[in-house]
Amino acid sequence: MNEKFENIAISSRIRLARNVSGFNFFTKLRETEHAVFIIDSVKNVLSKCGDFDLIRLKDLPLNECNALLERHIISKELIENKDISAVFVSPDEHIFIMVNEEDHIREQCIFDGFDLYKPYFEIKKIDNEILSDIDIAYSSKYGFITSSPANLGTAMRASVMMFLPALERNNDIELIKKEARGLGYTVRGLYGEGSKTYGSFYQISNQNSLGKSEKEVLDGVYEYVTTICEMELSAREDILAINHDHIIDEIYRAYGILKESMILEEDEMIKFLSLLKFGEALGYLKISDKKAFSRLYTDGCSANLREIENISGNLKEEVARSQYISRKVGELVSKVS
Repeated sequence: MNEKFENIAISSRIRLARNVSGFNFFTKLRETEHAVFIIDSVKNVLSKCGDFDLIRLKDLPLNECNALLERHIISKELIENKDISAVFVSPDEHIFIMVNEEDHIREQCIFDGFDLYKPYFEIKKIDNEILSDIDIAYSSKYGFITSSPANLGTAMRASVMMFLPALERNNDIELIKKEARGLGYTVRGLYGEGSKTYGSFYQISNQNSLGKSEKEVLDGVYEYVTTICEMELSAREDILAINHDHIIDEIYRAYGILKESMILEEDEMIKFLSLLKFGEALGYLKISDKKAFSRLYTDGCSANLREIENISGNLKEEVARSQYISRKVGELVSKVS
């Protein structure tokens, strides 16, 4: 991993889409026994790969489903299919296998930092077992058969979560999105396709995989993300040179608000946490535990906050969020003298 990019390329993820031969896609997978068969088939494979937790969404209250969504463990589509869907989660929460989502099987592995090959090698161990034990739909012409034509071929999506506050401030993001499409990449928001942009976070991934090898997909995304990282570093230097005092004042104001406010909306929380993250990257704030700080983005979201703080009675969510974030920011963040 390139250390100079550690405050830009936040995490790397590999996703593989697979479908069981002879079964309808999820839009027509209405027979409960078919859905259960697919879940059980994946369960049998994963029993040889480690100690995975099986979570059947129909057994969870909606708030717990939304908490998993906020933590990027499941997707909106899996919740929409909750009567027939499930997810397998590894003990360290690096590997998630969604079952009966848009495709029958969505294998995912995510690690912190900019290293696409690390999650790739991990998820391929699982994938090789699935391909060995389950009859997966495959065409010699089109590769793995998937619900969306965009995923044909290797059916692999390689993506990097990026923190791009300077490029966002320079109004370069829309240009990057346009150029990315022309080069075969996509730029999405924090929660993937169709999601809004929060806290200057963007997911960059390959647009399709048909006609490419897995290595070509990985190397292509790596090279493109490296280019964006270099652009972000340059943009950070530019905005500090042009508007240094304003930027630092904005960062310190966000620090004060998170520590002292009485009411905090979710969107505000993400915005101000990202300003603190930006301040740390620029050397004006110190974050003592970066992993704990990163968890605040999800712990302070509505569903997870309700699970953590057990909000009840007359306590409003915005007040509970303010109290929780204020306490954590006080523990984790300090100004650099």
